[in-house]
Amino acid sequence: MPKRIFDIVFSFFSILLLLIPLVLLFVFCCFDTNSNGIFIQERVGQFGKIFKMFKLRTIKSDGSISLFGTFLRKFKIDELPQFFNVFIGDMSIVGPRPDISGYYDLLVGNERDILKLKPGITSAASLKYVNEEAILQQQINPKNYNDEVIFRDKVNMNLQYFHDNSLILDLKIILKTVKKITVINLSI
Repeated sequence: MPKRIFDIVFSFFSILLLLIPLVLLFVFCCFDTNSNGIFIQERVGQFGKIFKMFKLRTIKSDGSISLFGTFLRKFKIDELPQFFNVFIGDMSIVGPRPDISGYYDLLVGNERDILKLKPGITSAASLKYVNEEAILQQQINPKNYNDEVIFRDKVNMNLQYFHDNSLILDLKIILKTVKKITVINLSI
């Protein structure tokens, strides 16, 4: 089954399954942040094309993360609206996580192969760095650590995915994602 067909089918059924909870979460996020419950941000997509990525809003107007937003982020629930990005074709279920301008779009040489992939909701790199915010908070210079250590590792992992990607690998990453989220949920 071609990847795009898999993405359409998977995202369609995910949207159907999650539609009512997403509407309720959207409404709650509107009240929680006193703003639109959906956060839309430009990200670098396939071939370096900019697209608008959807998330549930977790940040209040004063720039602080709401208590409910902390919960949504911890369990990656704020990422669920990205199934709409997958359905419309801007993203894939599995692929490099979309980043803001200034990272993937600046890659050179064979590292630009990453831009041939659609960005994904999950990836091996996002599973490895599921606690990226916590890791960065422990660093003296978080931006440097991100740019020189985490981002470089993600580039290597995403290049490996570029060369090895298959439906079987995607299914393995999806199962690992479900397992990781379940483990996080059970540890509370």
